[in-house]
Amino acid sequence: MDSSDASRSTTASDQADQGLTLDALNAGFAEILSRGEDPYAPAAPIAASQVAKDADPGPEITPRSIVEAMLFVGHPENQPLTSQQMASLMRGVNTSEIDEIVRDLNEQYERTGRPYKITSQGAGYALTLLPEFAVVRERMAGRVRQARLSQAAIEVLAVVAYSGSLTSEEIGRIRGRPSGAILNQLVRRQLLKVERPDGKPRTARYSTTGRFLQLFGLESLEDLPRSQEIEER
Repeated sequence: MDSSDASRSTTASDQADQGLTLDALNAGFAEILSRGEDPYAPAAPIAASQVAKDADPGPEITPRSIVEAMLFVGHPENQPLTSQQMASLMRGVNTSEIDEIVRDLNEQYERTGRPYKITSQGAGYALTLLPEFAVVRERMAGRVRQARLSQAAIEVLAVVAYSGSLTSEEIGRIRGRPSGAILNQLVRRQLLKVERPDGKPRTARYSTTGRFLQLFGLESLEDLPRSQEIEER
């Protein structure tokens, strides 16, 4: 047995000990797919009076309406907006007030029968359609997930999502084949991000993004199906 065979054998043994195989991870991701889908650069704080100054007369500009507008527009990199990000763009508003505004807005949306709500995604918030209205998005945007994510890409995402921050070499060992091209593709699509430690060696490590959570309809990686759940399905 050469060194590469021994490496793959060790990896397979490690996966078996953990109770999760690559096939099982892929099955979990396929199940998620079948169900459906950093901070801003420093900016001057926005005052309500400043927003209203150049605007036509209309609804009163308040912290609540500004938060709603921010969530409607969304992050330029399609990431969830954190309380800290939103509070930093307004004068005299702290993060706990942002969280309270989000709760109030969701109560209003539910009370008035809106087809959307503000969901917590990772460390931030995003304005999303209710599940029963997902068909509208699908008809307008198409089945993007199935059309644009190959089986190999799903496999790499599964490895990173379940294992945490990994180098390209570590991902390649787990899959049994080089994964550099797929990793580059997933980084371009903002499903994975690249981080380099401060110390040496500064080897690039890959981890999932907020967009990944949004695409797969997850609030955090803790919501990923685990070994027992995958087997039951």
